[in-house]
Amino acid sequence: MSKALDALVDILDLEELEVNLFRGRSPKEDRQRVFGGQVAGQALVAACRTVERGFVHSLHAYFLRPGDPKLPIVYQVDRIRDGRSFTTRRVAAIQHGEAIFHLAASYQPEESGLEHQDPMPAAPEPESLPTWQERLAPILPKVPAEMRAWLTRERPIDLRYDGDVAIWKAEPRPPTQQVWMRADGRLPDDPALHQCVVAYASDMTLIDTALLPHGVAWADDHFQIASLDHAMWFHRPFRADEWLLYDLHSPNASGARGFTLGRIFTRDGRLAVSVAQEGLMRRRRK
Repeated sequence: MSKALDALVDILDLEELEVNLFRGRSPKEDRQRVFGGQVAGQALVAACRTVERGFVHSLHAYFLRPGDPKLPIVYQVDRIRDGRSFTTRRVAAIQHGEAIFHLAASYQPEESGLEHQDPMPAAPEPESLPTWQERLAPILPKVPAEMRAWLTRERPIDLRYDGDVAIWKAEPRPPTQQVWMRADGRLPDDPALHQCVVAYASDMTLIDTALLPHGVAWADDHFQIASLDHAMWFHRPFRADEWLLYDLHSPNASGARGFTLGRIFTRDGRLAVSVAQEGLMRRRRK
């Protein structure tokens, strides 16, 4: 396990303060706000800690306020329902006495039934694609110095993009992209941890996809960019430390918001997770 992945697993291991009350911390990174995937992953961990049967099959979340990376985040779990088939939890992430994030999650024990799925789209093998560091190498001289250390830091998720990465500069192109992703190292076998790691990683690349047809890069300081809401449906078992194909498409942008759909496939073609997100894409006033 890489140091960055070990740090991620450690950050997802919340401190239990009291029944239904947990505390999480942020990594020591030079960020103005907490990464949305971190809050989603930690909130899901808090919910999972209160569920005795089953695994999450869906979650719906709202990003309410920017998180302060210098302070811990308190997660308060509301045990909405404990049923024989389905269990429901609601989680509020709190800082400075105010909610910064809300999550609702539903859990179900394993159950057999009718099955169908979309076929996995064609995609190059992940090993044939450049690593993140290889992608960065030719553009780093053009990136502002203050961003270089952040871009080149060790990352817990290995991302392999099929195509150019619009970090600083971008040219308009269709609002679709494919990204292979996996945890950068071997994880413990706990299925809930794998779901929480993918919840963390799923916040990457969604708003980026909605920006593509407008020729706007996610680091463009002419725009205010932030996740607004996030939904996931977990269909089939998977391992977050094995290659997963994130197939992304943005069908709409309007009202200073971009909407993106994502499908996550295992390497052998099983549709594991579906994702939907709307994000703020507001042009800043001069």
